Amino acid sequence: MSTNFSLTDQEKHELCGLARWGILCGFTGKLPDSPDIPAPSEGALREKLGSFVTLKRGGRLRGCIGTIVPQEELYRNVARMGFASAFQDHRFPPLRREELDDTEIEVSVLGPITPCPDPERIEVGRHGLLLRLGGKSGVFLPKVPVEQGWDRLAYLENLCRKAGLPGGSWKDPSARLFWYEALVFAA
Repeated sequence: MSTNFSLTDQEKHELCGLARWGILCGFTGKLPDSPDIPAPSEGALREKLGSFVTLKRGGRLRGCIGTIVPQEELYRNVARMGFASAFQDHRFPPLRREELDDTEIEVSVLGPITPCPDPERIEVGRHGLLLRLGGKSGVFLPKVPVEQGWDRLAYLENLCRKAGLPGGSWKDPSARLFWYEALVFAA
């Protein structure tokens, strides 16, 4: 997938290490607080970008949490999302230390989120989506519809369900549909 931003292999490696560092903090009983996060000296990791950290064991989802709207520098966000994915994803029990070595850590760095100009232009596997309507919202990373085998229409309908909205809500004139691209890499 092409995006309008990039990271070097070293930066990707560093981000995966920061996600792991955030998880290790949880095993010691401390939060990955900003002053403690190992900071890069400069570059893209200091930009404000959203990110998700996805944990998988045996190819199955074990945790996934992220931020869509960037609030902090990327390196800080990835460390915190690593921690959150391991210990705060309400769908799973907290990660146990003995699980970590068998856990794949995947980082998704989100590009800018902009209004989707036309749902017909959505490309499955390329575009992540965010839907907002009536105080509810739902988001999917670009890889989700590919993993689920959805076409564009199924992608939009499942986005509505994830937001707790009836099917077809993405067509509501009050609905706000956004898209973005992401760089995805794993440790």
